[in-house]
Amino acid sequence: MFYASPEDLEKQGATVRTQHDVLSVDTKAHQLTAQNMVTKEVFTDTYDKLIMTTGSYVVVPPLMGIDDSRVLLCKSYEQAKQLYKAAKVHKHIAIVGGGYVGVKLAEAYADTKHEVTLMQSHDQVLNNYVGPLISGKITELLKTHGVHVLLNEKVQAFHGNDQTDNILIETSKGEHKADLAIVSTGFMANTGLLQGQVDMDRHGAILVNEYEQTSNADVYAAGDACISHFNPAGNDAYIPLATNAVRQGALAGMNIFGEVQKDMGTQATSAMELFGYTLATSGLTLNAAKKEGLDATSVIYEGNYRPSYMPTTDLLTIELVYNRKNRQVLGAQLFSKHEVSQSANAISICIQNKNTIDDLAFVDMLFQPHYDEPFNYLNLVAQLAIEQERQTNQVK
Repeated sequence: MFYASPEDLEKQGATVRTQHDVLSVDTKAHQLTAQNMVTKEVFTDTYDKLIMTTGSYVVVPPLMGIDDSRVLLCKSYEQAKQLYKAAKVHKHIAIVGGGYVGVKLAEAYADTKHEVTLMQSHDQVLNNYVGPLISGKITELLKTHGVHVLLNEKVQAFHGNDQTDNILIETSKGEHKADLAIVSTGFMANTGLLQGQVDMDRHGAILVNEYEQTSNADVYAAGDACISHFNPAGNDAYIPLATNAVRQGALAGMNIFGEVQKDMGTQATSAMELFGYTLATSGLTLNAAKKEGLDATSVIYEGNYRPSYMPTTDLLTIELVYNRKNRQVLGAQLFSKHEVSQSANAISICIQNKNTIDDLAFVDMLFQPHYDEPFNYLNLVAQLAIEQERQTNQVK
């Protein structure tokens, strides 16, 4: 919504109907039923081709008290405005879920001098994106800025107290009071309109081919409503990222009248800024690689991003994950005060092209002491991986 307005789209020839809710879709009849949310008028319309970009919704855990007015969700723009308004009159905020959204909310409220508690059922924050080492650094960074981080605590219920106007959060380890609780525990594909009409995975994400086409030849899907091909693992997966949505949406539009451009798949490359640090990641974590059944291992690089003789420099941590059988790069996570997000893009290209640690170790990268060492830090972490394999093979 921030990158295109209805007026922009109309100038390109599109008919845009905002404040309309599609109630049902009949793929056999090529027909949909919609309602004008202002006038309440219900009408039908037909289509030749349909692109489903209905996005996702927050997974709402079936917990007692989840519908209390002091328990809010965070996904849509309207929900964000509600959170902004509520935070102005509440001091102690509890956040349930330690993914990207939960961690960024914790940062935002810590920056505005709120008392913040972050609750995570896993033993580390951002467990889907980084390994234990970098996750630990992020946890310490959160704590340094006053965030109370509770790990291995699964929320079991919410108990509202109208007399004190706060919420009691019951977890697997005890009870915690807060003025407001925000739940952000993951997303599910919003695909109910096509349930039973196109093929979906067991979680309800629409299955698409490399041209974003569903099992119905006249229906396409893009974004959080559908799966993506996850290249590092070699399988399809549900990866609700804005990058995938933008790319798939463009490809669906290109391919709707003919197979023009294939979807190359994704490495789930992403980044976030946190209290002046950059976290950037692409591909598989070591734990995820092992869950996929890959013979994977990782290597850690910790050092300065540029020479120590420069007036300033910053420490950098990289975990590089690779396949021991074929030595292909499977993923990497980077964390530093230095802005390292574009390095995740370089790793993404390596994974896309099935490059090995040998390729990455000596691929040509610029050297200028303002920017890096004679060997770039991506070269260096791959060289560590080569040395690790050499030593392992010697022991054998």
